Amino acid sequence: MAVVEGFAYWPFVTTPNTKFTPEYSVNLVVSEDVADSFRQRGFNIKDMNEGPALVVRRKVSGPDGMVRKAPKLLDRHRNPMDISVGNGSKVKVQYKEWESVWNGETYKGLDFQAMQVLDLIEYGAPDGSEFDIEDDDGDEL
Repeated sequence: MAVVEGFAYWPFVTTPNTKFTPEYSVNLVVSEDVADSFRQRGFNIKDMNEGPALVVRRKVSGPDGMVRKAPKLLDRHRNPMDISVGNGSKVKVQYKEWESVWNGETYKGLDFQAMQVLDLIEYGAPDGSEFDIEDDDGDEL
């Protein structure tokens, strides 16, 4: 398995996105060099306003009724986390490349194994949490 670093957008790590087929996923915004490397190996790159993104996903349902586990979510010290990761969080994503041929066409993807949060932007942070603490002169502390 491999690891790539970037910024998480629309992360569904501990609970799956159930809008369509239930799956765990993240759009991982990476540098142009990393995106080009994946593109040259035949992976699709999603163009987002924030930059090029790898789409890393894991479907919940597998063959014969199998249910896949959620990817592991870890903090920077490799301790398990149970939190909603917000857009723009700096993360590392562990993935496993896969390839499949169906009806003569080759498909490639990245199976979502785990995410390590390096700099968390918490999703749904409480109101007022974005403010800095100010001293009496109006300067930030």
